[in-house]
Amino acid sequence: MAEPFKNLIGSAVVQAVSHHLRRVDRGFEALALNGLEALEFKARAQHVAAALLATLPEDFDACATWLERSLKAVPPPRREHDPDKELGSLSSDDSGVAGWALWAYGEVVAQRGLHQPERALQALHAITQRFTAEFAIRPFFVAHPEVVLRTLHAWQHDPSAHVRRLVSEGSRPRLPWGLRLQSLVADPSPTLPLLQSLQHDPSEYVRRSVANHLNDIGKDHPAVLVDWVQTHRPGASVDHVRLLRHASRHLIKQGHAPMLQAWGVGQPFEGDVTLTLSSPRVSVGEAVELGVTLRSRCAQAQELEVDVRVHFRKADGQLRPKAFKGRRLKLGPGEQVSWVHKLSFKPVSTRALHPGEQGVDVQVNGTPAGWLGLTLLP
Repeated sequence: MAEPFKNLIGSAVVQAVSHHLRRVDRGFEALALNGLEALEFKARAQHVAAALLATLPEDFDACATWLERSLKAVPPPRREHDPDKELGSLSSDDSGVAGWALWAYGEVVAQRGLHQPERALQALHAITQRFTAEFAIRPFFVAHPEVVLRTLHAWQHDPSAHVRRLVSEGSRPRLPWGLRLQSLVADPSPTLPLLQSLQHDPSEYVRRSVANHLNDIGKDHPAVLVDWVQTHRPGASVDHVRLLRHASRHLIKQGHAPMLQAWGVGQPFEGDVTLTLSSPRVSVGEAVELGVTLRSRCAQAQELEVDVRVHFRKADGQLRPKAFKGRRLKLGPGEQVSWVHKLSFKPVSTRALHPGEQGVDVQVNGTPAGWLGLTLLP
């Protein structure tokens, strides 16, 4: 059985932090360990942060200095490497603190340093190179937007890809688990110049964040994202097209006509769609296979965007679709293509499963086709 996610912040993490803050009141370790095991992941980070706040100096500059001095050394940044591959190995050792412990460090900076944004951003610059500060920077964006934006414009050219990624990820309007930046939900224009530069960053780690940021913007301002794709797609490199596709995924799954047109898949499919299920019933925790067959009845080749949709039953009994990426394909005149798509009904934290009648169909160039009923058993 996989190790519970919450154990990423456990007693060993607390003891490592305590070791590297050894000249701070030793009461930290006792406070942080007291009740830690009973908490879930995010609550553990907040609990450790509360213990740090109780034992670190009240003066924020002194507090931030203690945190920075305890950090693990990082190698000199190289613009060509991809730090995403390092994240799993970032952890505390004899040289200092890194990894998940720094979620608590970010909480300390966000709570105690809000009245000193320049000093706090300096601390977050150090923290993000050893974990991430994408959550901790967001309260500063709300309280001091001009200061943060000025700093992000400087950081977009930082030698560290971790810092350049923070420019995009920390300012995402709808970052999962993060404070929603309502001002950017309403008006994304302040971050567009940053994304304009970072979309060509040498690190895929940074570019993927840009794609996710643009995807966020598309949820509230689809016309902005459609215009972005239409402007940047012509002549784009393979990597840049991949970024733009990832940025467009929400609108494509929604069948948004202007976005489908921007990608050349806005024309209705001329042909037949056949769906089959390996079983009309599936139990919670299991999977079922969906067979998809498309047969063209068109005299010309057709560019097709096919997404699979599961219409999950909600608590009120209504069915609401969730689109899953299928495939992009070119179907020749009279051509037929078939494939199998696995549909998992394992419980996930972001979606509650309610047994009973569900539904499955596909969306071809934005148009639903091939409805099948499916019974989900307890």
